[in-house]
Amino acid sequence: MVNLAKLDKWTLGKCFDHSVLPKNTTERDIRSGCEEAVKYNCASFYSASPYWTPVVVAALKGSDVLPATGIDFPFGANPGVIKARETELAVKLGCKAVDVVINVGALKDKKHDVVLQELKDFKAAAAGAITKCILDVNFLSDEEITAGCKLIAEAGLDYAKTSTGQFEGPTMEQFLLMKHTLAGTNIKLKVAGVKFPRPQNAYAFLIAGADLIGTRAAVAIIEAFDQMREIGLVPKYEG
Repeated sequence: MVNLAKLDKWTLGKCFDHSVLPKNTTERDIRSGCEEAVKYNCASFYSASPYWTPVVVAALKGSDVLPATGIDFPFGANPGVIKARETELAVKLGCKAVDVVINVGALKDKKHDVVLQELKDFKAAAAGAITKCILDVNFLSDEEITAGCKLIAEAGLDYAKTSTGQFEGPTMEQFLLMKHTLAGTNIKLKVAGVKFPRPQNAYAFLIAGADLIGTRAAVAIIEAFDQMREIGLVPKYEG
């Protein structure tokens, strides 16, 4: 669990995965996003597709910001074999973290065996890269969120992630359901799709137990840290 009282602005950066995900992304956008991720000491930088990975790897060279990408983003509707192949390609190109979108249709149909096998194949294809599974909780009932989290844990992934950020973001209730379901496991929690007021909501999720925030607004959220501390939403710095 993140202890915000122990963080300054620089160390806070590792609580964020920065991203550039619009449909009309250009190489200039990607390089600019990578520069921001390095400047603000983010954990990773994400593109929406492995297509951009060589650019990301080159732009992040010499930093400790991890090159990362989304897999089967943003719908998660492709067959598992395609997800696995896309993951293999992403890792081969240099990704150190990969976020796959869960097969929402199969999960809603209670085809848990299909979902579990896809997640296992995804983990194997990641070949040691950090693995995160996106539930996109706005499409799921509480029962389905719980089932999805249990499948993520059974597959042995590193993170359960709330949302792609392309649709609706998570409610605090949905996040807490994920947190409680995964209590006692080694699965960490990533929140994405934080809506306005974005800085306040992002810090609320960190306080509630999120390990990472995935966002296109990492710069603005990190810049708001001192203000959040001034108004008491973030605790005073204890060093």
